[in-house]
Amino acid sequence: MTKVQVAKIERLTRKNDPDATKENILKIATEEFVAAGFSGARVDEIAERTKTSKRMIYYYFGSKEGLYLAVLEQAYTKIRTLESELDLENMPPIQAMAQLIASTFDHDDQNPDFVRLVSIENIHRAEHMKRSAVLSQMNIAVIDIITRILERGYADGSFLRPVDPVDLHMMISAQCFFRVSNRYTFGAIFERDLSSEALKTRHKSLIIDAILAFLKSPPSDMS
Repeated sequence: MTKVQVAKIERLTRKNDPDATKENILKIATEEFVAAGFSGARVDEIAERTKTSKRMIYYYFGSKEGLYLAVLEQAYTKIRTLESELDLENMPPIQAMAQLIASTFDHDDQNPDFVRLVSIENIHRAEHMKRSAVLSQMNIAVIDIITRILERGYADGSFLRPVDPVDLHMMISAQCFFRVSNRYTFGAIFERDLSSEALKTRHKSLIIDAILAFLKSPPSDMS
């Protein structure tokens, strides 16, 4: 296929359904970055798999890093959107917190690519993520959600333990994230299949009960 033909196809694609084209590029790019990391992923491979060209990818995303950031932003948008749709404001504080934890657990379990992407970005010390104003603003939302649940819980006596909302978010994320990020190594060491439905059900209850018990307990001398 000549360059002229390729250019014509790209113009038609952008004109006919640019959103679908971008979505397909992001889908394939996610798979490539998850499999090979930022450094190992090749834009040529993404272009080939999406039946586009590097030029079209750069047209939409500017660069390889721009594409990688778009993948990260899409991944975080998914979980932040999910949290915003839980209607937690209309639940009692304990139920709302339990629902938020359960939602985080289910999201991480059902989206291992998200966990791998975050792990990859940690290897890079978040150097790409720090350049995204979208990500920094987007992730404030979950802290606002947790803050409002805590405030309602303290007001009605459901929660007794003072806790920083960011610290609590870290507690929730750490426990839900670990069982996916370390699924294979932990499973190999202890001969447990963390993807089994029985273990998932037990672990979800364990995590919810542990965090709620912490919030319901009076502060210790070390708090």
